Amino acid sequence: MQRRHALSLLAAVPALSAGAGAALAENTPQTLNVLKIDVVKVATGYRASKIIGKTVVNDGGESIGKVDDLIVSDGKVPYLILSVGGFLGVGSKLIALPYETVKIDGDKLTLPGATKDALKGLPEFKYRTS
Repeated sequence: MQRRHALSLLAAVPALSAGAGAALAENTPQTLNVLKIDVVKVATGYRASKIIGKTVVNDGGESIGKVDDLIVSDGKVPYLILSVGGFLGVGSKLIALPYETVKIDGDKLTLPGATKDALKGLPEFKYRTS
């Protein structure tokens, strides 16, 4: 009976101490909550490697930029980094846009309501060097 209570107590300790991470000893075991993922739904998403390098167009089909990168930040919110302006990469600048602002239809990436001039007016994005 004591063994059963001891096992129950051991099972409860990681859950109780999860919020007190700084108070845990170095060799204290940790628990990991595993979430069930709908892998079929995930497979219908878009891989970053398939989006990077794609041209983004506006509603009129005019090319307004090219996807330079995809960054996950701010609590896992993805951002598209677009290269806009310039000619053949010369004189262009990078801007950041929330991923959900771009509509994806097959291989076509559209930024509704965007113009080259409006995008050029956005703050320049710079990669951190550290």
